[in-house]
Order: sequence, then structure tokens, then C-alpha cells
Amino acid sequence: MFTNKVYPVRYLLSCGIYTVICLLSNEVYALSPAPKNAGGAQPGGMESMFTSLLPLVFIFVIFYFLLIRPQSKKAKDHKKMLENLKRGDKIITTGGIEGIIEEVDGDRMVLKIGIKEDIRIRVNRNFIADLRAGE
Repeated sequence: MFTNKVYPVRYLLSCGIYTVICLLSNEVYALSPAPKNAGGAQPGGMESMFTSLLPLVFIFVIFYFLLIRPQSKKAKDHKKMLENLKRGDKIITTGGIEGIIEEVDGDRMVLKIGIKEDIRIRVNRNFIADLRAGE
């Protein structure tokens, strides 16, 4: 399904980073000194809330740069590729059919398939996966 092998590596990397952050944050909480009660004041407060939310913010930032941002960039590039399709482009559909665009009619295209000269299929623009490299 994926055209490149980067996505599974990013997923495993993000899971590994999440695990390390969880382990380190547990160690930091275990090694921190007990809160001091000066004059009967409640322990914690804003500092405690900030230190407990900091790992979550850090994890969100990592997920954004490793997963969300590259995926949205890939979707934007695919949309741009679909808008720039023209007659004569060699394409691959999501079903794995390779063909050459013969006619563009709005959201539909007529593809010429290489089995025989007279075989043509009509495909919706949204089902085009990628452009083939020129052969």
C-alpha cells in the first residue's frame, strides 16, 4: 500500500521515542525529592502541573514532525499531481492497472491499457495512485 518504506520506520521510531520518554519521565518522578510543606501549604501547584504536562507536549511535537507533517505534505503533493494530469501521461491506478491517459473529462479519464490496442477503461481521477516514470 505504501509507495515508500519510510512510514513503517517513522511509526517504529515514534513508538520507541514514546517508550523512552515514558521510562525517563517515570525515573524523574521517582528520583525527585518529596514536596516540602512550608506552613501547611499544599504541595504542587503550577510547577507540578507544568512538569506533568511537559512530556505530553513533547510527545505531541515529536508526533507532529514525524507523522502528521510528512503525511499532510504527501497528500498535498498527490493532490497537486492529480490536478496536473494531462493526455499522454503514464499512470498507475490504486488497483495496480498501468495505462496511458487518452482523454481527460473533468473527474473522469479514459486510459489505454497495453494488453491490446483497442482496450480502454474509464477511471475516476481519485483512483490514480502515481505517475509512472517515462520508459
